[in-house]
Amino acid sequence: MKRQKLLIGGREVETATYTTLYAPYSKKAIAEIADAGLAEANLAIEAAVEAKAIMRKMPAHKRAAILEKLVQLLAERREEAARLVALEAAKPLKAAYAEVDRTIQTYQIAAEEAKRIHGETIPMDAVPGGEGRFGYTVREPIGVVGAITPFNFPLNLVAHKLGPAIASGNSIVLKPAPQTPLSAYFIAELLQEAGLPEGVLNVITGDGRLLGEAIVKDPRVNMVTFTGSAAVGASIRAMAGIKRVTLELGSNSAVIIDKGVHIEAVATRAAVGAFSYQGQVCISLQRVYVLAEVFEEFVERFTAEVQKLQIGDPLDPATDVSALISERDVTRALEWMEEARELGAAIACGGTAEDGIVMPTVLLNVPSHAQVSCKEVFAPVVIVNKVDTLEEAVEKVNDSEFGLQAGLYTNDLKTALDLSELLQVGGVMINDIPTFRVDQMPYGGIKQSGLGREGIKYAIEDMTELKLVVFNRS
Repeated sequence: MKRQKLLIGGREVETATYTTLYAPYSKKAIAEIADAGLAEANLAIEAAVEAKAIMRKMPAHKRAAILEKLVQLLAERREEAARLVALEAAKPLKAAYAEVDRTIQTYQIAAEEAKRIHGETIPMDAVPGGEGRFGYTVREPIGVVGAITPFNFPLNLVAHKLGPAIASGNSIVLKPAPQTPLSAYFIAELLQEAGLPEGVLNVITGDGRLLGEAIVKDPRVNMVTFTGSAAVGASIRAMAGIKRVTLELGSNSAVIIDKGVHIEAVATRAAVGAFSYQGQVCISLQRVYVLAEVFEEFVERFTAEVQKLQIGDPLDPATDVSALISERDVTRALEWMEEARELGAAIACGGTAEDGIVMPTVLLNVPSHAQVSCKEVFAPVVIVNKVDTLEEAVEKVNDSEFGLQAGLYTNDLKTALDLSELLQVGGVMINDIPTFRVDQMPYGGIKQSGLGREGIKYAIEDMTELKLVVFNRS
């Protein structure tokens, strides 16, 4: 069984205690993970502070070359990376391969964006008093980036922190999720091989609250980028003080289905959006609002698609849905489904769990105040409700504390344009599910879904400081 040490200052660091890591599906022990304390957190931050001067001076082409080498190394070890994700996160192997491929793309985009960081010239004489002056802006590294990542995309969400941070010349302290540390250490190993200087990336594992607070509160950390729950995001925002914070938080993403669309194709696509990786995706399709004219047809076709999903071992290439990340999450999902049933919802399929696996579940006519509707379920559970008008559908989508992404299926251009203005979310996907994401697009939400945007170009803007330089030629 692997004994995983910390990575600080380019060296492996022992700790006094280690925690056994278990696979969510098999429940077998797979590794011993180092438990960092405040002393180790301080060492990691010190190492990042020392290394930031190296990164600040490193030319863009060298930063790009490191990321390009990482792309090559990860592609060569694609199989190993996918199986590691499937093992520690119980992500079905087909989804794990897809995550590795996206991660390769994300680092490739970061390598390209490293060469495109620039400012602009400022027309100083556009106002009286600016005559005889020439101004321009440059973007400089922010310094030390504290990155806190979740379990559900242990490679690609780490890439959305590390890629832009390295591309823009920063150093990093990374605290991965307790359930998925091996993927983070794996990438750190590849980055060392790719030529990243010692101390630029430091990885610490252990108590999430203790280490997270140490990173967030430390004045030497210039920016915090976090993906996780809204509650933790709010506490980070409160603790961070005067420093840059990017928060990618939760959602209960919805899609609206208009009449006149190809229901069979929509149902097939919706099944992908609702049940990929057991629904443990920030933009997983959780709520479906269907016009009354096509409601019955959609439910019939959608449940038929759901019942085709293969349940089982994440390492089986045929598996679509496997175990949730913890038994606690299984219990919560079952309790929320039972609450919805008691409030009058009907169970079209699923509604049970076995060996840590929640069966893909479709609930009909769920009240908006039920937890499976108004909170983030993060499980293979989706609600399907009938609406009489598109205006009613928009009202129901917007009746949420979250606002990450939403989808709309319609054949009417005016409807698409009108509703895209009315939907209170960070991204509107026309004729697609809200679960759609490619890694160069701006990604983020409003309300309790977070602050700031990811997508490499947009993350780089948050990880750099804008400096103005003005020459007085008179």
